[in-house]
Amino acid sequence: MNQPLQADVSAGFERSWEEVRWPLRHMTLAGLHWPAADHAREGVPVVMLHGWLDNSLSFARLAPELTSFGDVWALDMAGHGLSDHRPEGQSYLLADYVADLAELLDTHFESPVDLVGHSLGGIVAMLYTAAFPEKVRRLVMIDSLGPITKSPEETVSQLRKGILKRLSGSGKSAGYPTIDDAAAARTGGRNPLSPEVARLLVSRNLKTSGNGYEWCTDPRLRHPSMMVFAEQQALACLEAVETRSLLLRAADGLLGDRSRWETRLGAMPGLTEVVISGSHHCHLDGDTGPVSRAIKAFLDDV
Repeated sequence: MNQPLQADVSAGFERSWEEVRWPLRHMTLAGLHWPAADHAREGVPVVMLHGWLDNSLSFARLAPELTSFGDVWALDMAGHGLSDHRPEGQSYLLADYVADLAELLDTHFESPVDLVGHSLGGIVAMLYTAAFPEKVRRLVMIDSLGPITKSPEETVSQLRKGILKRLSGSGKSAGYPTIDDAAAARTGGRNPLSPEVARLLVSRNLKTSGNGYEWCTDPRLRHPSMMVFAEQQALACLEAVETRSLLLRAADGLLGDRSRWETRLGAMPGLTEVVISGSHHCHLDGDTGPVSRAIKAFLDDV
């Protein structure tokens, strides 16, 4: 189990969380807990799941806003943050994340719960809700609407690609002299982050090394998956979600081009869609008020 860095990386963020460990049968997951506010009503717990290569600090701004509903929990998914890595010989299949969530909720929570997921976390939360509707009162997906898909004709080539990468393994983890240098690596790319947000997030994905810092996230997270959903499978999962659900679609995020997602949007019978100004990390970077207000209104709508 990795240990959190002691450096002060929370500039601009209120440290209102507590560290948590959840033992499962084959690994231990780490996470954060925001205790219910003094005036909180007796509601169901809110459980939050982050995106790919992020961690539970992805909810450092949003989680405190939801404590009026009760206890709020955010987990580091396997291989991320301070959670255990999967054993050698295993990979990070999407279904395994769903199984982790199922074991976590069965072992450490009483049903039902409200699930809030961003990006990959939203996909995992949606698949779990489709399979176990009796366990989830409300589902919130932030810039997330089902898994990445490929055509059936690509099945064999995807399998080959995933196996070859497993056999060749991962290269040496990149090293950085300072946390700021590591954060700079997260400020660009497809989903850019502000420097202060990048610094917060990477602090939980780093460990100290002889020359500064290196990633403690499992390098296998970057390996291509051996199995990918077909679009019809994704639609079948979306159609199976009976729980009332909220999609927060970031105007400048991954779902910004709504026309590409019309079929998926129509597949979920109980879906409410709200468009949010901002990018993929609209719940953490920039003005997060619209996100928290939309989620609170949704969770409060009995």
